[in-house]
Amino acid sequence: MASELEIKELVETISLPGLGLTTSQLNLVQGVEIQGTTVKLTLASSGLSEARQAWLRNRVTDEVGKVTGIEKTEIEFKEFKPTELNKIRNIVAVISGKGGVGKSLVSGLLAVSLNRRGYSVGILDADITGPSIPKMFGLDSRPEGTEGTILPVVSRSGIEAMSLNLILPQEDEAVIWRGPVITRVIRQFWEDVLWGKRDYLIIDLPPGTADAPLTVMQTFPIKGVVIVFTPQALGSMIVRKTVKMAQQMQKPIIGLVENMSYLYIPEINKNMEIFGPSKANEMIQSAKAPLLAKLPIDPLLTRLCDEGKIEEYRSEIVEQLGREFLKSMKALEETAKTPSGPV
Repeated sequence: MASELEIKELVETISLPGLGLTTSQLNLVQGVEIQGTTVKLTLASSGLSEARQAWLRNRVTDEVGKVTGIEKTEIEFKEFKPTELNKIRNIVAVISGKGGVGKSLVSGLLAVSLNRRGYSVGILDADITGPSIPKMFGLDSRPEGTEGTILPVVSRSGIEAMSLNLILPQEDEAVIWRGPVITRVIRQFWEDVLWGKRDYLIIDLPPGTADAPLTVMQTFPIKGVVIVFTPQALGSMIVRKTVKMAQQMQKPIIGLVENMSYLYIPEINKNMEIFGPSKANEMIQSAKAPLLAKLPIDPLLTRLCDEGKIEEYRSEIVEQLGREFLKSMKALEETAKTPSGPV
């Protein structure tokens, strides 16, 4: 006869139709008990409609019923808060001091790079008034869910995403809200969204150091931040403000990304620094953090983002971004384990 662990693993392979997520990814299996020839299962009903619960009950009963020695399957659905089910190993915020530097692009590319390496990834689009993650990933379906629980939308490659643009009646509808309302929505994206089991949750923050970024820093258990900047001289001063914010909030800086660093001209085999000389070395010294990548201006990447196909972009730069990010994360974890001094 199968063990309780084997039954659990069997049930966790079941994928919910239309969602692109398994019961394991949503962390729905909350209890397994074998009594003689009877299996008793406790499944979370959070975010599942009655129709989905009925489908899942039938599917689980069928699958468990095939196990040798099992004659009866009893299933109890129980409501859990999303925060009770969410098991996210690393939450990373992508920030900058000003808009238009490419935070959403870096968030998207970082998620894609980590996903290609086999990590389970989610993206929370916290830029409430200027959301762009759904457009980049070609997401247009509305999130499913029940009262108190929202299920994220899943991209073609399996990246979970949540954005206000997925909820609005029209994607081009203006969000004219005051700070407290925006803050409340960001909190809901953390408390009411069932992210399930994820290795990484990437948070695409709005620009600046005011209400929204502050809310994320204080509400979410942030592991560290990635700071995005451009070569423009004005951006250098703004980045230093962002660095100080991260330091004051006691959030480690995982690394820096210089976006729009150059434009490669193949006809002359030369990189043109359209926005001026790189500020990477200056920013490294200021932030005391490594440079993860210098992203070029790439017309192909621009086109793919406009077409909702960022996941199709292939470049050594993207591989470098993921590689250097993971290296920096490992260094931070090792530093955290090292005793700071004698006890």
